[in-house]
Amino acid sequence: MRIKIGTRNSPLAMWQAKEVASKINALGYETELIPVVSSGDKNLTQPLYSMGITGVFTRDLDIALLHGEIDIAVHSLKDVPTQMPENLKLIAYLERDFPEDVLVRSPRAKDKPLHELKVATSSLRRRAFWKKEFPNAEFTDIRGNVQTRLQKLNDGLADATLFSLAGLKRLALNIDYEPLPFMVSAPSQGVVTIAGHEKNVEVNTIVEKINHLPTQICVEIERTFLQTMEGGCTAPIGAIVRFTQENQLHFHGRLCTLDGKKCLEINEIISVCHAETAGYSFAQKMLENGGKEIMDSLKNNLNP
Repeated sequence: MRIKIGTRNSPLAMWQAKEVASKINALGYETELIPVVSSGDKNLTQPLYSMGITGVFTRDLDIALLHGEIDIAVHSLKDVPTQMPENLKLIAYLERDFPEDVLVRSPRAKDKPLHELKVATSSLRRRAFWKKEFPNAEFTDIRGNVQTRLQKLNDGLADATLFSLAGLKRLALNIDYEPLPFMVSAPSQGVVTIAGHEKNVEVNTIVEKINHLPTQICVEIERTFLQTMEGGCTAPIGAIVRFTQENQLHFHGRLCTLDGKKCLEINEIISVCHAETAGYSFAQKMLENGGKEIMDSLKNNLNP
């Protein structure tokens, strides 16, 4: 059997698809990579939050799956909407690596203090969380793959930009970056996932064998939290779940207003036996303690 793997055609997406292919090959099956140009990659000028849709990076692969042009689709999980299209489902998650946000500076701004940096990011989450720390921050939009954004930075667009550390590590880019412990990762950041069609039972059964269960447990909490908060991928919502040394789960969630002036946070450790209901419970707790007002305000601002 040859399994057709659909992927975006950016260098990072191709790396992820090859990683999936190598794991399937190790099970004794042949694979074929099929690059698909996504809507999000075609429009590099408009910020994602203004495009009015979710799944901008996954929609074209979803269509290819539904039409039977590919057997599975490889995604960065944080790009996948919490509501999957009918007949499609997530069938496996690779082990999470490097979920953190990091700062990359232009050489011209290497000595500037953080609060003076002009930051290039189109992420409302990153902007809001940055403004929480630095209220007078100046931003500019930036789009494109990792290499494109690095080139725009070097061309003088801004003093610095923010990346998921996973992207820099996977591409083995030898560039300097700074950790940002005050940021909270996007739900599912740093995780590669594989989507399939429900009717492709044979293929799905094969792919399920490469699933990393601890990662699945963590990201399902994060995605349930996000879905219950009713936040699309553009809302200023962060959530990260990690296993502790005692084999419990540490949840850190955050919701901010766009200006970063009002933020709600949850930092709790729970037993793994509560994992199935944790995402919903944490979201309800946040919504009941001021989160609903923030979410209503966000919806009014983003969808006037």
